[in-house]
Amino acid sequence: MIELSAVSKIFPGGECGFIALDHIDLRLPTSEFVAIVGKSGSGKSTLINLIAGIDRPSSGAIRVGGTKVEELDESRLAAWRGRNVGVVFQFFQLLPTLTILENVMLPMDFCQTLPPRQARERALRLLAQVGVADQADKLPSSLSGGQQQRAAIARALANDPPLIVADEPTGNLDSHTAQAVLVLLANLAQAGKTVLMVTHERDMTQFADRIVTLADGKVVAQTTTAGHARRWPREVAHA
Repeated sequence: MIELSAVSKIFPGGECGFIALDHIDLRLPTSEFVAIVGKSGSGKSTLINLIAGIDRPSSGAIRVGGTKVEELDESRLAAWRGRNVGVVFQFFQLLPTLTILENVMLPMDFCQTLPPRQARERALRLLAQVGVADQADKLPSSLSGGQQQRAAIARALANDPPLIVADEPTGNLDSHTAQAVLVLLANLAQAGKTVLMVTHERDMTQFADRIVTLADGKVVAQTTTAGHARRWPREVAHA
């Protein structure tokens, strides 16, 4: 699914610039929940931004599902990202003047995935899947943080992308709500999605299939867990 070869990212600054990623080689299979961990400044967010096509590498090659991401021009990159990547942010990034339902419909409208009636039906199904269908006609400000994050996950799923990228999706949530969101992401991987998540959560072994540890822009460890054996109860997934 994902292959990085000698990928580096250097940001301007100082005499030689700031090296955020330093010749990363990484191969990740499909349908796994991958937790990317490390101290602040280790390159975690930069790594998933490159994989998602949000940023471009300074050097090296990135393949996602057979697509050479770094070779796409801006218009092709935007089209590819809209169809293939769902992004979940720490602070939700829901548009405040749109209802929850309209927020979930927005990616389908942008990519012209479905006509409006079918897009609405799909958005309602996705909101039901993440447990907030009853909030569909409300504005984001009316929802709790956990509900907003669930809606943001539904939006990320709108175009049925094979890859879900989440940058600290539990960082703004209480521990109980954070666990429920982690279970939801784990269930998406069980259903066939590839989920990459940057996190400061201390123990991801019960949720993730693989843990990738970064330090100073390098991969210093990669551990597989017993994640594939998990079977999450529905009442926990929708707590």
